[in-house]
Amino acid sequence: MSIVTIKLTDVKSENSERPRKCPYCEGEIFQRWGQVSKAIRDQKVKEVVVYRYRCCRCHKTFRHYPEGIDRKSQSQRLRKVAAIMWMLGLSYRSLEIVLDFFGVKLSRMSGWRDVQERSGQLFWQQIHKKVRVIGLDVGYVKGMGETQPVMVAVDMGDGLPITIGYVDEKDPKAVKRFLEPLVQHLGVSVVVTDDLMTYRTVTDQLDLEHQVCQFHLRRWVGRTLRELRQTVPEVWQEVVDEIQMIIDELPINGERRLFQLWKLIPETRQGRKDEPYSPLDQLRYLIIRLAENWKRYRVFEWDKEVPWTNNLTEQAIGRMKMRSRTVRGYKSKRGMLNALMLAGMGLC
Repeated sequence: MSIVTIKLTDVKSENSERPRKCPYCEGEIFQRWGQVSKAIRDQKVKEVVVYRYRCCRCHKTFRHYPEGIDRKSQSQRLRKVAAIMWMLGLSYRSLEIVLDFFGVKLSRMSGWRDVQERSGQLFWQQIHKKVRVIGLDVGYVKGMGETQPVMVAVDMGDGLPITIGYVDEKDPKAVKRFLEPLVQHLGVSVVVTDDLMTYRTVTDQLDLEHQVCQFHLRRWVGRTLRELRQTVPEVWQEVVDEIQMIIDELPINGERRLFQLWKLIPETRQGRKDEPYSPLDQLRYLIIRLAENWKRYRVFEWDKEVPWTNNLTEQAIGRMKMRSRTVRGYKSKRGMLNALMLAGMGLC
């Protein structure tokens, strides 16, 4: 049985240490300039003592809060607990009821603000780190009365979302606008996606290594080959079987053999655009598509930091979708993105 331990911020009623630096000029000599009692909302501590100091260099005064306390009326611990409770499935109304049982009065609006704040903190942490390999995928989530396409970028090292945005994955320009700042800011060099042509176009434009998810690849290729087995002439059945073997084994020079197979199959369409594709033409198109993109299927073979599937991204999207089904509706796009970001993090 797995046990999850969540470390929360400690909350102290009084600060026993003096400040080390002035927040304005970084001076190190201070005079105590009074104290005040501050009532806070927390599961254990109800009141803290806050000291005020005067900097001897710039002569400005400032408050020095105890650990776990800041300018807000809630402790940092309570704000994080509220966000975790919401992420685990409680509504804001249920959150209010549960905290009231522990003697903490917290309105639904305060709980909503805690969720937004925690999401912003996690986004700030994720967007200010170096990530070499990311996964991209789109989930369709209901919000503001309609289904919204939400693109999710996930760190393939820890599986946590980096950022999300409203992006149509079929629009290469929109995907490039979303991905290019991440490449420049995070140092991304490898992208893991499904086999949509949009991603191939954008990764080529940005000069990125592109790993196609093997689950998606084998699923659509296997489905196509099953259909072709029922339609292509008997003499070409061995070619279909060989293509399946090449996909299963992923040999280093697989594109060479695929190209040889492509040259063996005669073209029956004769260049007429209005003529439907024959089974042999469909087989030729499948082979040349696989051959042209062969390197995208094997990045994980020579780069051990690259996963062979995009499962981590899909898991994050799955957590977002599960939480979106339990809310009554998002009131704004910004609030929706913050909530989905927090839900995709798992335990925060």
